[in-house]
Amino acid sequence: MIDSIVRWDTEVILWFQNNLRTGWLDPIMRAISFVGGNKGVFWISLCLILLCFRKTRRVGIVVSMSLLFAFVLNNLIIKNMVDRVRPYESIEGLILLGDPEIDSSFPSGHVSCVVSIGVGLLLSAKNKLPGILVLVFSVLTGISRIYVGAHYPSDVIVSYFTATLMAVLAYLLFRAIENRVKKRKEEKDDADAMMV
Repeated sequence: MIDSIVRWDTEVILWFQNNLRTGWLDPIMRAISFVGGNKGVFWISLCLILLCFRKTRRVGIVVSMSLLFAFVLNNLIIKNMVDRVRPYESIEGLILLGDPEIDSSFPSGHVSCVVSIGVGLLLSAKNKLPGILVLVFSVLTGISRIYVGAHYPSDVIVSYFTATLMAVLAYLLFRAIENRVKKRKEEKDDADAMMV
């Protein structure tokens, strides 16, 4: 089964290079790939902005937790356990568009970052449009990572799953803490009312 996945990964990424790459699309895909990752600068900044304002703080906490959980699982645990070489290092004839990456390939940290934010927004924000837009951008990020030769398709696919799982976990944990705090406050208010 592993051999089948590796073969499929190789065929898809080479198909991208041989059939989709064009002079006008290359800089667009590189730009999308850059925004999707860039050490998470854009997405961390978004989290900080959401945390700064009282109206968006609740959403900011959820997306920050989602991003952190996804980073820990994907970048610190899975990447180090699997230690998969990048496709441009192992597939003959594959040309990387951009600078070589320093970490391992599986799963995609770029995609994980964007998906965790998108799902976090979708779960916690009243307005679902920002979450939907970020998730659409996550699809473009995944395509761009394969397009530039930085990731195998399976790296990207697994990132969607793990990042979604971490965002759901972050949301459920936040809700549990929020409900516990609310219950304690209500109990304290009831106790204070009885003393009056």
